[in-house]
Amino acid sequence: MTGFDARNRDSINRLYICRKCNLIFREPCQLSCGHRQCTTCIENIEGEFIKCTECHDETPKNEIMPDRGFRREMKSLPIICSLCPWNGLFNDYEEHLKTAHPNPICEFCEEKFNSTIELNKHKQQECTKITVPCALKEYGCLDSVCRAQLQEHYLSDIHQKIIISIIRRIVSKPTNEQQVSGMDVDIEQGAASSITTTANENISTQMQEIYETTNTFANEIQTLTDNTQRLSSESIRLQSSTESLTQEISSLKLSIQEYSSFLDGIKPNQEILQQDVALLKQKIDDMQYVSYDGTLIWKIKSFHEKMMDAQSERQTSTSSPPFYSSSTGYKMRARLYLNGDGNARRTHMSLFFVLMRGPNDAILKFPFNYKVTFCLCDQTPQQQHIIDSFRPDIKSNSFQRPRSEMNIASGIPEFVPLTMIQQEENPYVRDDTMFIRIMVDFGDMSKILLSYALSLDPGLPMYIQQLRIKQETERREQQQSQQTPISTANHPITLMMPPNNETQSGQTIFNLIPSPNAANTNDRSQDPTNN
Repeated sequence: MTGFDARNRDSINRLYICRKCNLIFREPCQLSCGHRQCTTCIENIEGEFIKCTECHDETPKNEIMPDRGFRREMKSLPIICSLCPWNGLFNDYEEHLKTAHPNPICEFCEEKFNSTIELNKHKQQECTKITVPCALKEYGCLDSVCRAQLQEHYLSDIHQKIIISIIRRIVSKPTNEQQVSGMDVDIEQGAASSITTTANENISTQMQEIYETTNTFANEIQTLTDNTQRLSSESIRLQSSTESLTQEISSLKLSIQEYSSFLDGIKPNQEILQQDVALLKQKIDDMQYVSYDGTLIWKIKSFHEKMMDAQSERQTSTSSPPFYSSSTGYKMRARLYLNGDGNARRTHMSLFFVLMRGPNDAILKFPFNYKVTFCLCDQTPQQQHIIDSFRPDIKSNSFQRPRSEMNIASGIPEFVPLTMIQQEENPYVRDDTMFIRIMVDFGDMSKILLSYALSLDPGLPMYIQQLRIKQETERREQQQSQQTPISTANHPITLMMPPNNETQSGQTIFNLIPSPNAANTNDRSQDPTNN
């Protein structure tokens, strides 16, 4: 342990500076010679006696006592912290260091310590980057060098010249010996005795200076020896650590190479697995909406995002989940172009029917010739659905038995004007969601009855819906037998559905004559980039 360091240490009275560690006293003790040292500096000295660094007198350790009076005197010393701008009295300095700087960092080598005591010891003895004055500073060697370069400095020309100068100065000092010549043999004994005494005093003074210089050299040599041993031990430790680290790095490199090879090996499998997972996820999603009765209620979420994708042509179309006519029947799906397709682009929403390859196509009837009806659902109580249908062209490849995953899409390019679904608060897009109902008519249902079927509550079980359709058919036939039917040829009309338990009062928009849309069943080539 060492004393206390402070930013204003050099301006503090040297009386309060330990000559051993050159820092402010930490728990000062008084030696028998009257000089003082830190208690911590004394404890670090081996042996039974302590030699004073100023007068070289020796004091037994058991006779050294703490100087409490001197310590009380030090409490009022003004201190500026060596690590921060704090300033105050020495009495509060130690507590400040403990609380404000529990883990100080050396400003020279940036090494971190657990206390300021360890930091001061490091700077006094160990730090190789700190700048220290030469040991012969008092003799004229004013250089301050990095501690790691002290040994080189001691061998430098400047330092060697200072040493020679000191020796020459000591040797060349006048001895004040009196030159006696031509004197009578009867020189008084008192004069001779005075000359001899003066000469002895001069010699004693020179010997004292030589002794002090020798001690300084001895201390420096001891310091160099200690540093050499410490650096040698540190070098051995670092060499051992370096060898160990080199082995660990080699092992780590080998492990990294093995792991990299392993990753390269599994990367193709991972890509295949990701494709399989994506396909499986798509199948699971499709199974949530699978239907086996020739109808599908298609819920289209994130309508506005999909519309923006279609307008920017990032994704021009979206496909519905597959649905079936029966458990062993046709496999089908719908494809929607929100921003239109072909000549209807940017004017109408286009809706197409796609016949897909199914597991039982070998026993099914082809070409496919059943009427397909599309219904854009009104999500308000008004129930003004937009309905349109078409009958397949049996000569088109779109309705032959599929030879690939799916046939070319065919349907109604001008299904709904975009102006209807782009209006704010329109009844067909609510909560950013649109519903489209697709129905394949295997019973050649009349258009009027088809409108009634599409207006039924889709939440009813299918057998209940079929029962209600049958009842409505019988009711209409009974009415027609009692009155003359009104001709509707070549005139599209709006049917008013009578309110009943299944439907609400309102209007259903339905094309009763072959419209240009219904007749336009142009084949739509498949786009592999679309869903």
